[in-house]
Amino acid sequence: MSPTSETAQGGRRLVIVESPAKAKTIKGYLGPGYIVEASVGHIRDLPNGAAEVPEKYTGEVRRLGVDVEHDFQPVYVVNADKKAQVKKLKDLLRESDELFLATDEDREGEAIAWHLQEVLKPKVPVKRMVFHEITKDAIQQAVRNPRELNKKLVDAQETRRILDRLYGYEVSPVLWKKVMPRLSAGRVQSVATRLVVERERERIAFRSAEYWDLTGTFTSATGAAGSGDPSDPSSLTARLASVDGVRVAQGRDFDSLGQARTANALHLDETGARALAAALESTRFEVRSVESKPYRRSPYAPFRTTTLQQEASRKLGFGAKATMQIAQKLYENGFITYMRTDSTTLSETAVAAARAQVTQLYGAQYLPDKPRTYAGKVKNAQEAHEAIRPSGDRFRTPAETGLTGDQFRLYELIWKRTVASQMKDATGNSVTVRIGGTASDGRDAEFSASGKTITFHGFMKAYVEGADDPNAELDDRERRLPQVSEGDPLTAEEITADGHSTKPPARYTEASLVKELEEREIGRPSTYASIIGTILDRGYVFKKGTALVPSFLSFAVVNLLEKHFGRLVDYDFTARMEDDLDRIARGEAESVPWLRRFYFGEAGGGTAGSGAADAGNGDGDHLGGLKELVTDLGAIDAREVSSFPVGNDIVLRVGRYGPYVERGEKDAENHQRADVPEDLAPDELSVELAEELLAQPSGDRELGQDPETGRPIVAKAGRYGPYVTEVLPEGTPKTGKNAVKPRTASLFKSMSLDTVTLEDALRLMSLPRVVGTDAEGVEITAQNGRYGPYLKKGTDSRSLQSEDQLFTITLDEALAVYAQPKQRGRAAAKPPLKELGEDPVSGKPAVIKDGRFGPYVTDGETNATLRSGDSVETITPERGFELLAEKRAKGPAKKTAKKTAKKTTAKKTATKTAAKSTTAKKTAAKKTTTSAAKKTAAKKTTARKTTASAAARKTAAEPPAED
Repeated sequence: MSPTSETAQGGRRLVIVESPAKAKTIKGYLGPGYIVEASVGHIRDLPNGAAEVPEKYTGEVRRLGVDVEHDFQPVYVVNADKKAQVKKLKDLLRESDELFLATDEDREGEAIAWHLQEVLKPKVPVKRMVFHEITKDAIQQAVRNPRELNKKLVDAQETRRILDRLYGYEVSPVLWKKVMPRLSAGRVQSVATRLVVERERERIAFRSAEYWDLTGTFTSATGAAGSGDPSDPSSLTARLASVDGVRVAQGRDFDSLGQARTANALHLDETGARALAAALESTRFEVRSVESKPYRRSPYAPFRTTTLQQEASRKLGFGAKATMQIAQKLYENGFITYMRTDSTTLSETAVAAARAQVTQLYGAQYLPDKPRTYAGKVKNAQEAHEAIRPSGDRFRTPAETGLTGDQFRLYELIWKRTVASQMKDATGNSVTVRIGGTASDGRDAEFSASGKTITFHGFMKAYVEGADDPNAELDDRERRLPQVSEGDPLTAEEITADGHSTKPPARYTEASLVKELEEREIGRPSTYASIIGTILDRGYVFKKGTALVPSFLSFAVVNLLEKHFGRLVDYDFTARMEDDLDRIARGEAESVPWLRRFYFGEAGGGTAGSGAADAGNGDGDHLGGLKELVTDLGAIDAREVSSFPVGNDIVLRVGRYGPYVERGEKDAENHQRADVPEDLAPDELSVELAEELLAQPSGDRELGQDPETGRPIVAKAGRYGPYVTEVLPEGTPKTGKNAVKPRTASLFKSMSLDTVTLEDALRLMSLPRVVGTDAEGVEITAQNGRYGPYLKKGTDSRSLQSEDQLFTITLDEALAVYAQPKQRGRAAAKPPLKELGEDPVSGKPAVIKDGRFGPYVTDGETNATLRSGDSVETITPERGFELLAEKRAKGPAKKTAKKTAKKTTAKKTATKTAAKSTTAKKTAAKKTTTSAAKKTAAKKTTARKTTASAAARKTAAEPPAED
């Protein structure tokens, strides 16, 4: 019996999902007997700031949104922007006979369903409807087989949410006081930042080692002709492996300080390598051994959340956030299964669909006799989903979907990986050839070459995995060697000496950071995209190309956390917290005792635990003492945690307005200070660069005295560019009614701090300049503004061509400008600042342009503003394409209809009031007017409260929920 016919007998059912897109898709599968509505995400959460906390709560509860003294009871509030949606859901529920909560089948989805039940207070039967793909069969089956709400999953999610709130709201204020205002700390974001910082520290401490070896090009007398295979090469390239039986040192033989790890390897320098190459010029070589082994490569497991993010980064250039946004749309529109999963398992239906397409598209010879199973999951996989795959019992090929752009590319990636997972192994042979000869000085030299041939490509016909290392050789790459046998003579066509140097460890990319977090069991795969987004948005990390570079600010934050909250950013501690949350989800542990130990440092039974010292940096219980840790901050030296020695008595400091280098004490005679560019990678700040920065003009250069006032005039480097200003006498009031502001003016673009003169400064500070008056006596002035020089007459402004015109334009010239009709619309388009090449999605040229709000990347269809870590000079094409992909994934900005709605309501109210007033008495009309005035005042008060609430939310420092 279909769900629709069941409904006809049993009444009307209300189905609630998270998103409107999902609601629209599901409604088409359920028919007219069902009402499908979206909650639009969470309808209730912890308050965002004290303004949202109900008046009955005071003290710590008001600050935290959690009553830590009474079993960590959370204070949940309906989000202000969800109240209208909650009312709509309640109205629909009153007309329904049954409620189906159809949110996602994970901890967060279970918590959303629980919150809906708590807020809506249904008086009709409630059922939990779960599915992992949005297809007709899956949805109808989910309706027929509902389950009860899983309270254990809800408890685990609540515990996670409360833990993140306590961590964020207690530790973030420490950063405000000791590092910089408006910073944030978070259970996973702080650990992720620490990983990126530690990698940069390794790069700073790294010292390169130089080593040399030889490369020889050898030809065989028989070559390709002798093998009978024209595809075989006639020569091979081999690298020097040993001299007199001693292995030649390679990069792996040196540590990060450039020192040799072992004495059992021959370290060749340039002189030794060139001498050996010369001694081998006339040497006769022969093949000493040929070792052949069978090669076999099995297909990769289907995608789970983290592997999808990694491959989308490597192959498509998508960031983790963009990948999840695109995948969400594919899921909601019924193209793929649920995209937040730890599992690599495929259902029988999916295996059958994949095997059918293997036979259809590649032939029966590519299909293994038995279906492949991928039962392995990551440790403590939190939900029993399938792997990410195309939806349905028959997979649509990418061409059949009708998808375009980024959605097509991501679907194609998922489809290829899924089909390839049910194909045969790739097979072939790997060969290692050893070549030897005696040099003219009597030394024995042996070279080595390796090759690989693939005789049957198997799954590689459909899919080959990418690699984080751009120089890595992919699985389907063949290296063919000529057919040679042991004892064959070879001729050395060329032997060259090659110099190499060891390289510092590569910075993390989004893909490799996701991989590292998962391997360390930190956080959850479903949260990695938001975690990386958070540390980028907070300014802790910025991008150079695809590399994640920590800012100097993140060094200060991590330094403080490591020294005073070491346990909270300990990798094992964070992983063990995940284990504990999983135990709560399985019913093996209780939430309240766990939170009590974490916050108060108490043991499970409620007795005193090891205290804050152990909780911070000790080796005791991994829970304990957060409250005590954040209470006494006297031991934290704000200057010390933000200071890092560079060398030559130079110290880098992280100040409230950015990083700077300094030598000497502030008011000392030889004190030097210079700002450091915020986009400078920390490993690039050498002693030499610091000296250069300090040697530059500081900007605090006295130009002379104003002949009229006698006040000193100085040129300075400001946060918003160079400027000149006057120095007011001591005792001049700077605040209050009698406050005096010094005259100040920005330098023209053509001026520089080290060449600006007193005369220039006085002219600049004389602006705005009165040019004259028009026929009506209206004054015309020349002024310098945010968008350049301009003329102003009353409210009529006209742009000038150059800054010099501010001093040279005459009244007649100004009147001529105003005689011209005012330009309407946009000015002529400016030429692009940089060309990036053809965007891989749209196929159109992508360029960097200068916009009103700064530089942005565009392909003519999509515009994406450059982030704080990007610059026009250093941005790469890949980074530009990634910004465009993220903007496309977000979709067009939604236009709000609130103002229109208010106007319509006002009109209706006015009409009703007018109708009533025709029959009402004058006294009643007066009362109505008074009442309306009161309502208007009430509305204004509510609007003020809403504005205050929004402002409070903006200043809240808590990081986003991490699961």
